[in-house]
Amino acid sequence: MIWRRPIRFLAPAAAIALAAPVAVHAQAPVTLATVQQHLAQTNSMTAAFTQTDRAGKVLTGTLTLKKPGKIRFQYEKGVPILVVSDGKSLYFLDYQVGQKQRWPIGNSPLGILLDPSRDASRYARVLPESDSRVVSVEAYDPKHPEYGRITLIFARNASAPAGLMLQGWVTLDAQNNRTTIRLSDQRFNVPVADSAFRFNEPRRGTNRR
Repeated sequence: MIWRRPIRFLAPAAAIALAAPVAVHAQAPVTLATVQQHLAQTNSMTAAFTQTDRAGKVLTGTLTLKKPGKIRFQYEKGVPILVVSDGKSLYFLDYQVGQKQRWPIGNSPLGILLDPSRDASRYARVLPESDSRVVSVEAYDPKHPEYGRITLIFARNASAPAGLMLQGWVTLDAQNNRTTIRLSDQRFNVPVADSAFRFNEPRRGTNRR
């Protein structure tokens, strides 16, 4: 049930990371401990995001993240949907049809980004990559396949937390629908007010968010 309605995407995961200016020489492999260090050091983040569906349709917007548990996908003007977490639940809001769907954060693949208390070593692994500039981490709970899985894509960048720049991710839900998010203009540990994660209740035919 994760992301069942909002977005369905298919794109090469490794291509997400190569937009960042990184060195091309061979480097030592990144361990899961380094990834966990990045996640622990990232208390907030803002970025622009791009989504591209299987039909080639592109949606853009702004991502705002604050731990613990808060995230907001503010879509471009004219798109009447909002994806937001208030720290406890993740909501998909459709203002055109007046619909609201809710999932506990723990039931979303995004939990690895939002919950700093989770031990990623229990359900995540670093995937092998032929390009040393790219670091891919897959998170998946085999006891709960209905929660889906996520592959985080990083590029090495000394200026980012733990030397890793989050470039985006690919999620796969229980219905095998892929969602690809690509990030740009990332800013880490910037001040973010809790009010950024408030939202208006959807009413049919409105576009108020």
